[in-house]
Amino acid sequence: MFKLTFYALLLTIVQSLSLFAQDTSKIAPKREFRGVWVATVANIDWPSKPGLSVDQQKQELIGILEKHKENGINAIMLQVRPAADAFYAHSREPWSQWLMGKQGIAPSPGYDPLAFAIKEAHSRGIELHAWFNPYRATMSPNTVVHESHMTRKRPDLFFTYAGKKQFDPGIPEVREYIVQVILDVVKGYDVDGIHFDDYFYPYKVEGQRINDAATFSKYANGFTDINDWRRNNVDVLIKQLNDSIHYYKKYVKFGVSPFGIWRNKYEDSLGSATSGLSNYAELFADSRKWVKEGWVDYINPQIYFSFTRRVAPFATLVDWWSNNAFGRHLYIGQAAYLVNQRMEAAWRLPKQMPDQIRYIRKNNRVQGSVYFSSKSFSTVARAFGDSLKNDFYKYPALPPQMPWLDDVMPNQPQQLVADALNDGVHLKWEKPHPAEDGETASGYVIYRFEEGEKIGILNARNILKISFEEFTSYIDTDVDSGKRYNYLVTALDRLKNESEPSGPVGIQAKETLAPN
Repeated sequence: MFKLTFYALLLTIVQSLSLFAQDTSKIAPKREFRGVWVATVANIDWPSKPGLSVDQQKQELIGILEKHKENGINAIMLQVRPAADAFYAHSREPWSQWLMGKQGIAPSPGYDPLAFAIKEAHSRGIELHAWFNPYRATMSPNTVVHESHMTRKRPDLFFTYAGKKQFDPGIPEVREYIVQVILDVVKGYDVDGIHFDDYFYPYKVEGQRINDAATFSKYANGFTDINDWRRNNVDVLIKQLNDSIHYYKKYVKFGVSPFGIWRNKYEDSLGSATSGLSNYAELFADSRKWVKEGWVDYINPQIYFSFTRRVAPFATLVDWWSNNAFGRHLYIGQAAYLVNQRMEAAWRLPKQMPDQIRYIRKNNRVQGSVYFSSKSFSTVARAFGDSLKNDFYKYPALPPQMPWLDDVMPNQPQQLVADALNDGVHLKWEKPHPAEDGETASGYVIYRFEEGEKIGILNARNILKISFEEFTSYIDTDVDSGKRYNYLVTALDRLKNESEPSGPVGIQAKETLAPN
């Protein structure tokens, strides 16, 4: 408990300093989580349809990443396991049907969609969080599954609800299996995070009941109330995953994106002043407990409501979650897909989403946003994307720090030098010496200053390049002929702790002769 309280206090101090810098410089904060969900289920976001060639899949994904980088996004939640299937090669489950049109069909020898996505994201200074659906196994009664799919190999591990097969969370073997599936990715891929969405026990469907009475009887574990038992089943998985992920890789973040309401105040005095569906009662997901116990590194509630939504106002839920973050990160899930929709007049107001960002940024216990979903920024939310690019996310941002996982700062890069050549300013440096925890650098931030500008690393406006790769050189091609610049370079470790800067190094861009 002391450790949690100490880090909560430390995080508040860091956030307060960040906000002070933001208020005085009138720019976006230097550290902010700016995420977007890239859904693969039913080809919502990527690939655009099943059966595309490898080159087509790659070009589509590069286009998605480029668009989001342009808009200032620094994290992608890529859905890699939509229904007990895989968008990655090193899996104990079959290839997803949404890749090639039929489950179990590999896209092409040597092509690994997840490995490709990680490399392309990191080169653009974008984190990649692997998004898993833990329990869903089929999307409809008509789903044709591969012979290696778990519903065929072990039908005893599932129940059917509203025509869909789902792992039974009450079976201990199910929990162990899901943990091992996720650890395959933690151990085998260079992911920055493991991410769950809101699907735990199924959303209620009229006339349907969960067929888990026999499981409850067999594995009651001292519980007499089946609802409490169901919640505990999910709790056990969350805690087991948190422990397992960090055992193998301390720096891999674990986060969950639950439905926006934990409990309503009329159900529980600790709940929010809302009157909608609740995680706790209907999905058996005690999301507040996971944060309070420190079983997640971030919570990302889906507050897909407008400011004027009577049963669940946006501001009410942001305030409630910020008061129940317990020192962990809070990222607000925002509904880019609802922009301009006719279901509610508020979503047709151009200021709805911008005002949500403004409201979030006023609260120093909220560290950012995640938007659903990627495709929205090329359809209904194009104008909002422009607002991110030109205003809110105009300058790059680093993801916020997680001192409870790693508070050791890397050492600074060595031997920074600059050369002015015909194609721009060439920067080179050497990687830093190992820090106390043995880390050197997993990425770098390059800052540029014009002559007379104050030199320092507090202002995001001066960030020229963020990369989560280990390169030790960079060419600044966007320079004016004969103009003088100063450069700094800092090192980042895996959890985005930033070193002191190396430099400054001053250089005059090469004079170029005007054409005759």
